[in-house]
Amino acid sequence: MPSAPPRRPGRPLAPAAVALAFWVTMAGTTVPTPLYPLYQHAFGFSTFTVTVIFAVYALGVVAGLLALGRLSDQIGRRPVIVTALLLAAGAATLFEAADSLPWLLAARVLSGFGAALVTGAATAALLDLAPPERRLRAQTVALAANMGGLAGGTLFAGALAEWAGSPLRLPWTVTLVLTGAALLGVFAVPETVPAEVRAAARFRLRLQPLHVPPAIRPAFLRAALAGGAGFAVTGVLTAVSGLFLATVLGLHNHALTGLVVALAFLSTAVGQLLVRVLPPTRTLPLACAGLVLAAALVAGALLGGTLPPLLLGACVNGLATGTAIGTGLGSINGGVEPHRRGEAVSAFFAVLFTMLSVPVIGVGVLVRATGLRTAGVTFSAAVAVLAVAVAAGLVRRPSAPTTGTATTPATATATTATAGPVATAGPVAAVAVPAEAPVPAPAARAGEA
Repeated sequence: MPSAPPRRPGRPLAPAAVALAFWVTMAGTTVPTPLYPLYQHAFGFSTFTVTVIFAVYALGVVAGLLALGRLSDQIGRRPVIVTALLLAAGAATLFEAADSLPWLLAARVLSGFGAALVTGAATAALLDLAPPERRLRAQTVALAANMGGLAGGTLFAGALAEWAGSPLRLPWTVTLVLTGAALLGVFAVPETVPAEVRAAARFRLRLQPLHVPPAIRPAFLRAALAGGAGFAVTGVLTAVSGLFLATVLGLHNHALTGLVVALAFLSTAVGQLLVRVLPPTRTLPLACAGLVLAAALVAGALLGGTLPPLLLGACVNGLATGTAIGTGLGSINGGVEPHRRGEAVSAFFAVLFTMLSVPVIGVGVLVRATGLRTAGVTFSAAVAVLAVAVAAGLVRRPSAPTTGTATTPATATATTATAGPVATAGPVAAVAVPAEAPVPAPAARAGEA
C-alpha cells in the first residue's frame, strides 16, 4: 500500500494549521459546559434534561466513529477536517440561535459528529506531515490539541459568560470566528493521502464492525471498564458541576465551573503521557486506585460542601482515566494485527463513550428522585465498586505486559497509521473526551513510529 508522501516543502505552517483545526473543533464541544445553568434557567428545563443534552453528544461521537471512522483514508485528510470544522460551525450557529431544547439537542449531535471526524483525520494528518524522526512529537501535538481544545473551550466560555455580556451568544460568536480562522488555515495543508489511494478507495457509508481478538479480550475489557468509569465521572462533572457549585456551595461562577472541567481534561492528557514512563504491569492497578480515590474525593466534596476536594478529585480522576485509556490502547497496539487495529480501537472507544453517556442520564434520574448530594454519592460509590472489581480481576488474572509502547489515544493512530487505512478507524488522542470528548492513537518510541 502506498505510504503517505513526505511533508511538502513551502508549507511549514501546515502542522500548525491542522493542530488549530483540531483544537477549535474540540473546544466547541465543551463551550456549553459552563453555560448549562444559564440554558436551564432561560429555557426552564430540569437537571435531568441537562444530562440528556450532554449525553446525545456522546451518542453522536459513537455514531460518527462507527459510520465514518475510515472516511479520511478514503477521501483524504483535508476534506474530512474541513467537514468537521463545518459541523462545528453549524453546531455553534444552532447554539447561538437556540430558543428551545430541540436546537440544543441538534447542536450537540453535530458537535459529536464533528469530534468523531476530526480526531482520526487530524491526528493522521499530523503524523503524515511529520518526518519519521518527529513522529513522537506529532503524537504529542495531537494529544495537546485534543485535550487542550477540550480544556480551552470550557475555560474561555466560562470566562466570557462570567465577565462579558451576552453569555449565551458571545462564546458562540468567538467560536465561530475561531472556526473561520481554522478553515482558512486548512487550505494551507497539503493532502497527504496519495491520489492513487483515494482513486482506488470506494466510499461506503456503513457501520464499522466492532471486533476484539480473543487473545486480548480480558485486558481490553479491564482497561475499557476502568477508562469508562473515569469517562463517566468526567461526564457527570461536565454536566452538573455548575449545578453543584451553585446549589451546594453557593458559588454562581461560570469561570469556576469551566475550571473544574478543564482540570479534568488536562489531567487526562497528563495521565496518557504517564503511560510512556510507567511499568506496563502497574498502569492499570494505579488507574483503579486513582479512580477509587477520585470517587472518595468527589463524594467528600458533596457531603462536606467544600470546593478543594472537588478540584482535587477532578485532577485525580483525569490522571486515572488517561492512564487506563493509554493502557487499553497499548494492549490493542501490541496484541492486534495492524489490519484489525482500527476495529479494536473503535470498539474500545465505543465502550468508553457509551459509559460516558448512559451513567450521566442515570445520575440525572437520581438527582430528580433523591437530590444532588444523594445522587452524587451513590454514583461515586458505584464508580469505586467498579474500579475495585477491575483491580480484583487483575489480582486473579494478572495481565501480561503488552509488546508495544503505545500510550495515548493520540498515539494509537500513530502506530496504526503506518499500517494503512485502518489508522483513523477509531478516535484518537481522546478521548477524549473526555467528557466531551474525547476522542479522543497508542504512543511509539521515536524510532518505532
